Amino acid sequence: MVDDPSSPIRLFGIMFNKTYYATSPKNLYAATNQDIRDDYLIDSLFADGELRLNYLHYERFVIGGVVPADAALALPVQTEPSSAKGKPFLERRELCAVNVGGSNGSVTVDGSSFDLKPKDALYIPMGSESVLFESADASAPARFYLASTPAHARFETKHISNEQAVPLELGSIENANQRTVYQYVVPAVCKSSQLLLGLTSMKHGSVWNTCPPHLHDRRSEIYFYFALKEGQRIMHFMGEPNNMRHIAVDNETAVASPPWSIHMGVGTTNYSFIWAMGGENLDYTDMNVLDICQLR
Repeated sequence: MVDDPSSPIRLFGIMFNKTYYATSPKNLYAATNQDIRDDYLIDSLFADGELRLNYLHYERFVIGGVVPADAALALPVQTEPSSAKGKPFLERRELCAVNVGGSNGSVTVDGSSFDLKPKDALYIPMGSESVLFESADASAPARFYLASTPAHARFETKHISNEQAVPLELGSIENANQRTVYQYVVPAVCKSSQLLLGLTSMKHGSVWNTCPPHLHDRRSEIYFYFALKEGQRIMHFMGEPNNMRHIAVDNETAVASPPWSIHMGVGTTNYSFIWAMGGENLDYTDMNVLDICQLR
């Protein structure tokens, strides 16, 4: 990709694969399907032996993927602005890494190593200088999903297994939205500056997530879809309640949801997704739940 100043989507230095700029609801009024995908879809996150990062103007999120194969992969140092060049990536950021693959891996933070099984997470605080990602078996590498936001304080590094997360049982078989919401980075489990993160797994036979949908004007949210079977798709709905659009989503693909956009999706089979939020408060329940009949 060429860094073209005239393009609405540009590279941010050499550290990030792509930069996503904040948009207005009006952007959707005459947007083509490709416009919507360009502005909100975060794909090509994973490649063997690579660490890939994307920069979002929504809450200054960084979203990425890491697949350490034959060697460990490290978070890069900053490249710009000049005052930050060469300083640690997490100088003023916090990050959560989740193992979304089927193999074990490890993350080493400033010399301390943490083993992550599939669906385990690691919260890494602001000020961490060295972060290395490794696979237990190079022939079956781990796959780490990364979500990072700016931070104002340093908290403790914390390993969070799927069993340690706070589970919420939501939905019903009748409405095809029965699911378990595992809260990983929430105040009751793990202290953070602004990052909230969890994992939702749909039950067999259920396909609707976050239904009915909601809005939260004080936070942006990123949905990362995974564990979707080959040949299946998820329809991720977004936009204002009275002006909805959708994006067809493949496995291991993320979508940026601006504060003005609804959050809701449906798959052709069950799946899992990671939700990551950044904003001015850490209250998970701070949302405006919509009646499904409000949607247009």
